[in-house]
Amino acid sequence: MDNSELQSGSVTFVHPIEEEFARILDYYGIEWEYEPHTFDLAWDDDGNVTEAFSPDFYLTNQDLYVELTTMRPKLITKKNRKIRRLQELYPDINIKLFKRSDLRDMMIKYGIDEHVENLIGTDAKKNGS
Repeated sequence: MDNSELQSGSVTFVHPIEEEFARILDYYGIEWEYEPHTFDLAWDDDGNVTEAFSPDFYLTNQDLYVELTTMRPKLITKKNRKIRRLQELYPDINIKLFKRSDLRDMMIKYGIDEHVENLIGTDAKKNGS
């Protein structure tokens, strides 16, 4: 999905931080797609996919996939393992993980820090994020 869909409201994001990230990309004119590809990571003996990974964004002009996580550092082991597996199986794929602290810093840098607790802090945790 390209960035024009955000402006028209047709993109449904899984997490509010994804919408904020898309707004920043739009502001700077960075073309993006939302969850455009799913990478198979593991298969059973019959060849059926048992594990897959869909990065949150693809920045088309940068040829870069971006995954955002608001999980606390001790809880991101599984996500890190999936990214390592993706890089093993698909070495030509460029991917960047933005962790909780990266997202907090980004929000402060771009002046949207008044929402930081709702999106990645204790309020987000209360809301199930």
